[in-house]
Amino acid sequence: MVTDICIEDFDYELPAEKIAKYPLAARNDSKLLVCTEATCYSPKEARFVDIADYLPEKGVMVFNNTKVVPARIIFFKDTGSHVEVFCLEPDTPSDYQLCFASTQKCRWKCIIGNLRRWKSGLLKLHLDGDVTLTAELISFDGRDAVVEFVWNGSLAFSKIIEMAGRIPIPPYLNRDTEEIDITRYQTYYALREGSVAAPTAGLHFTARELENIDRKGLKRENVCLHVGAGTFLPVKSKTIGEHAMHTEPFSVSRTLLETLVSNAGNPVIAVGTTSTRCLESLYFLGVHCIETGHPRIVTQWEPYRESGYAYSLEESLGALHEYMKRENMEELISRTGIIIAPGYKARVCDYLVTNFHQPKSTLLLLISAFIGDRWRENYRFALENGFRFLSYGDSSLLQVDRTCADSEKD
Repeated sequence: MVTDICIEDFDYELPAEKIAKYPLAARNDSKLLVCTEATCYSPKEARFVDIADYLPEKGVMVFNNTKVVPARIIFFKDTGSHVEVFCLEPDTPSDYQLCFASTQKCRWKCIIGNLRRWKSGLLKLHLDGDVTLTAELISFDGRDAVVEFVWNGSLAFSKIIEMAGRIPIPPYLNRDTEEIDITRYQTYYALREGSVAAPTAGLHFTARELENIDRKGLKRENVCLHVGAGTFLPVKSKTIGEHAMHTEPFSVSRTLLETLVSNAGNPVIAVGTTSTRCLESLYFLGVHCIETGHPRIVTQWEPYRESGYAYSLEESLGALHEYMKRENMEELISRTGIIIAPGYKARVCDYLVTNFHQPKSTLLLLISAFIGDRWRENYRFALENGFRFLSYGDSSLLQVDRTCADSEKD
């Protein structure tokens, strides 16, 4: 059973010096580990700047165009102590754009640092232009809080958080946010505000690589999955069946679905595990449309139901596309809590561009689901050949090994 998978089986030794604490001088200077059918599924070292040379001739490459917001707001009290308010998502998650466009006030789900220092009352922060931002604790459930922000003037909250907040770099970097993170912990093509962590596989791309991909004849499409703080949560349970997967909001266009349907038979290349989770979730949204008439949130264990799924990818995506046409929707907004682990059947993605992930993480489970135990050889090769790990580290291009990824019985 998938739920019986022991997380200790996905451990490896990661020396501190292998973790990239800062980005390289140029985004595309990073190394690229290639593990595809062309390399007999053995690791090969290349340069990221040459990634187009290793991509298939036809197909669709899908990027996550979410934008990281400066979500860490630190309020200093008269006593000299401080309270950190870490904005996770709008209190009404479907209203990201409305929330960022809000003037005067909005509510967010947050994590509060130093909560004991904020027992009651308002926190205040004075910003440029005689703008004062106040924060009021509306509710707290033992972990997450709802905070109402109020400010004077007519500025949108997107501008307020830019003025007040700091980019939330990963905790394992063990340093404060610096000037370089403002631009480099953000993809070149970032567009839609909402993430509190970067889709780091995309950090390597520049205009040069995108132009080479276009010249290769690949179609480029976007999804938008806002990455939550849950991406950094370690698996603390012995088996993954006891681990509660984080749920993240995403949106896809009708144009993307039309491209995927018309592209049937050609490879899909997902840039990052976030794009992968989003794309694979589309199959199950389509199943919802077939079985109940409308899509709903994709849950953690949905891919592993005992009865399996008899629907083809074309049937599923076609049903989802027809639902959007019927409802006159150009964009579908949903959420996914899907966990991709060994035993998962890859339905949409054929290739994955991704960085090197933490030991005993759900991201490492995803890699194993796609290429099996070869992840160990890849990581050993990377460690022995000077690859840099985690968010600011080097990259890899992996092709789904169907003998591993199709192990689920339908």
